[in-house]
Amino acid sequence: MTTRSRDQDACPGALSVHRAADGALARIRLPGGMLTGAQLTALAQTATRFGTPDLELTSRGNLQIRGITDPAAVADAVAEAGLLPSPTHERVRNIVASPLSGRSGGLADVRNLIVDLDAAIRREPALAESSGRFWFGIDDGRGDISGLGTDVGVHALDPGRAALLLAGRDTGVRVALDDAVSMLIDVAVRFASVRGNAWRVDELPRPEDLLTGLTPTAEAGATWPPVVRPPVGWIPQDDGRVTLGAGVPLGVLAARTAEFVGAIESPVVVTPWRSLIVCDLDEDVADVALRVLAPMGLVFDENSPWLDVSACTGSPGCERSAADVRADAAAALDEPAEGHRHFVGCARGCGSPPVGEVLIAGPDGYRPRERPS
Repeated sequence: MTTRSRDQDACPGALSVHRAADGALARIRLPGGMLTGAQLTALAQTATRFGTPDLELTSRGNLQIRGITDPAAVADAVAEAGLLPSPTHERVRNIVASPLSGRSGGLADVRNLIVDLDAAIRREPALAESSGRFWFGIDDGRGDISGLGTDVGVHALDPGRAALLLAGRDTGVRVALDDAVSMLIDVAVRFASVRGNAWRVDELPRPEDLLTGLTPTAEAGATWPPVVRPPVGWIPQDDGRVTLGAGVPLGVLAARTAEFVGAIESPVVVTPWRSLIVCDLDEDVADVALRVLAPMGLVFDENSPWLDVSACTGSPGCERSAADVRADAAAALDEPAEGHRHFVGCARGCGSPPVGEVLIAGPDGYRPRERPS
């Protein structure tokens, strides 16, 4: 277990940038990964003008801009795009949710829950100083989010009822989906009041104390297997339209490609698997988009080896890194492997998925990280 002082909680935001080896880095929170095509275009143009002409997709469904030369200008652009609704709470709007919810499959449409939870976070003064690493999960019942181990979450059991999760584990507490937001906020406020130096729920000595006053009505302890591959390809929606799922190699989206995605003028979701989904497309529009975007490097083939490899930033962007891990990950695509491989430049293992092999760079090459039993 690793804890740090609150003063060391240096999670970047759009206003509080991180000074990386390649310049300032801003992270833009996207609750549920949701943004419009126009917002994606605005961020792509901002990256091109004030930073490295790429957007980084994170494992929490957010976007990053690196190599920033004018942090104030980037913050202004993010605000103008409507992606900075609360300067005081910008770093704590960490919400991941089933990206296909309400469009394809799932037991409940949780999109309104995402919007309501984001608004409730911003209204709660006690959460302004909470950990920037605390995150909420909303699973529509298909099990894609509950296996990610979010600090607190709900897992839909039917269209009106959900299980309350703590650190990715079913608490046995059941809640009406209409009441889920208030319960999630209550648990988050309790965490903020007792966390001390803890960033995450599983760093508390007694995480179960966050549930005081809540009565389990079902057996506790269930978990869900982690999902590590994004939905890709042509995905039929329940309403007859189409979603396109696009893998983004190593989570690096060229700004020019992002502008093409934004030009489709359809809702976009950044997933926790560093991919995109472009939603609500008529078939003819989806067909044209697929033909344009595939040659630009986006992955629509579910058998692509790019879906089984990921990496942290590595050199030269991170001063802690012992190697250019993205280049090494790309070079390893032709090497046979079982399961997912994540290449990292140091023992911190940033962005490591919950399953698969994590390969840590060192002076003598890569070594596998031992996972706790």
